[in-house]
Amino acid sequence: MGSAEYQPLLMGLDSHSRLPDLSSDMIEEFLERRPVAAVRWWPRLFGWESRLLWLLSGSAIIVSVFNYMLSFGTLMFTGHLGALELAGASIASVGIQGLAYGIMLGMASAVQTVCGQAYGARKYSEMGIICQRAIVLHLGAAVLLTFLYWFSGPVLKAMGQSESIAEQGQIFARGLIPQLYAFALSCPMQRFLQAQNIVNPLAYMSVGVFLLHMMLTWIVVYVLDYGLIGAALTLSFSWWLLAIINGLYIVLSPSCKETWTGLSIKAFRGIWPYFKLTIASAVMLCLEIWYSQGLVLISGLLSNPTISLDSISICMNYLNWDLQFMLGLANGSSIRVSNELGAGHARVAKFSVVVVNATSIFISIVFSAIVLILRVELSKLFTSDSEVIEAVSNLTPLLAISVFLNGIQPILSGVAIGSGWQAVVAYVNVATYYVIGLPIGCVLGFKTSLGVAGIWWGLIIGVLFQTLTLIIITAKTNWDAEVVKAAERVKKSSNAETLDLVTNA
Repeated sequence: MGSAEYQPLLMGLDSHSRLPDLSSDMIEEFLERRPVAAVRWWPRLFGWESRLLWLLSGSAIIVSVFNYMLSFGTLMFTGHLGALELAGASIASVGIQGLAYGIMLGMASAVQTVCGQAYGARKYSEMGIICQRAIVLHLGAAVLLTFLYWFSGPVLKAMGQSESIAEQGQIFARGLIPQLYAFALSCPMQRFLQAQNIVNPLAYMSVGVFLLHMMLTWIVVYVLDYGLIGAALTLSFSWWLLAIINGLYIVLSPSCKETWTGLSIKAFRGIWPYFKLTIASAVMLCLEIWYSQGLVLISGLLSNPTISLDSISICMNYLNWDLQFMLGLANGSSIRVSNELGAGHARVAKFSVVVVNATSIFISIVFSAIVLILRVELSKLFTSDSEVIEAVSNLTPLLAISVFLNGIQPILSGVAIGSGWQAVVAYVNVATYYVIGLPIGCVLGFKTSLGVAGIWWGLIIGVLFQTLTLIIITAKTNWDAEVVKAAERVKKSSNAETLDLVTNA
């Protein structure tokens, strides 16, 4: 790019008007040729990248938050059935549904990695095959997890939960079995659409299904008085509705005509190498999700388990709500990074990482302040029990700290997914969460007077160590080498040796 060719870019960066339509190719070459001088234009480049990021993340956040709000809204209704019902539904939601959620969402991150890089490399025909391959594996996992749902009562008792709480948890979990299969279909399809920047239609679908779900749940729980099982079956119905709408859009929309070419036997070829990436992805994300959910399970072993479970469940629901917001932002970041790596834009990918982390930290500071200001009001949405409200209020400072850390950790995990580092992050998670954080939490929770707060401090310490480790890994990354890996990964996605590189990345 000669000096004359730079003029449109430089004029756009220097002016205070809206940036011209710039391509990633132009920005990549500009950052490569003028890395020092580029600092002068960072505010304008930041605006350019932020616009692209929010075009993806805005809708991705809506999808992530409203998909989560399906379960969140259900728990709000069950909380007003009684403290025991809320405790049972919460423990089933965390210990059983959360297990499946972690596995399915983790497996789907492989779709995000490969489809995102294939889309950046313009290998569109491979994306539909990858999505179908992922659905086959997800359905296989759903069959195995069905046994866990059905026998959830004995499982919860084995975890140390009281018989009354385990009984209510089993009722709720059995009603969620249909949801398990809907999630197995919807999760890969949503990642398939997001990887090709189709996010606004997904947002409309998620909001529409959520609004219908809240109305149906109110009718089933309060008008028809079907109680806990009615709430669970309504949640399953809503997820099936979402999965069907997602599938119809993929099959019928002109937007997917290049990436979805119909069902193919190719989905079963090379499934084992792809399975290895899926396992690495599932382990990485499961270790993150189960770590926070383990806090709820362990709190059920403390004295006065009903109050402990109710208070920690309410706090964790708000933490998970914040996490879903950040996961939406992380999904946008993952798509940006994978697309740019697939297109060979190492410097644009690196700059995108800087922008999304700065943005997420600012948002988390705002969310932390809101949690502290509304510490009492937040608990009243779930319960009118004064003892539970007081317990929740006492935990909100720890909730605020966790919300702030959520502004960094999920974003770095999103970058890892976009880059295909799942196996490396899985090792990091084992060390920081389960070797450091969990033992500290158990000691503080059971050997001191801190109780639930002590368990939560262990969680915070583990997340802090994991975040610092990911910051170091990201800062030391050779982005040019990642571009080479992405190119080889996409090339191998069309044959039986699919994605061996990722599992060894």
